[in-house]
Amino acid sequence: MTEARNRVEAQLVYESGDYQVVKPGDHVRCAVTGQHVSLDKLNYWSAELQEAYATPDDMIARLRELKRL
Repeated sequence: MTEARNRVEAQLVYESGDYQVVKPGDHVRCAVTGQHVSLDKLNYWSAELQEAYATPDDMIARLRELKRL
């Protein structure tokens, strides 16, 4: 079995400055790119939109897409 098959996507509730784990896992998906983001590397998310981002550029792209920037 490959490492990718062992990965489990977590379900989180994003809050301002923190998040709560609803369903344990090792990663979430970037809302813009679909890229897996390890929870230990997760630094960017929107509490308002309840979505995670792999990079600050992804977050900015999403906000521009929604005309919030």
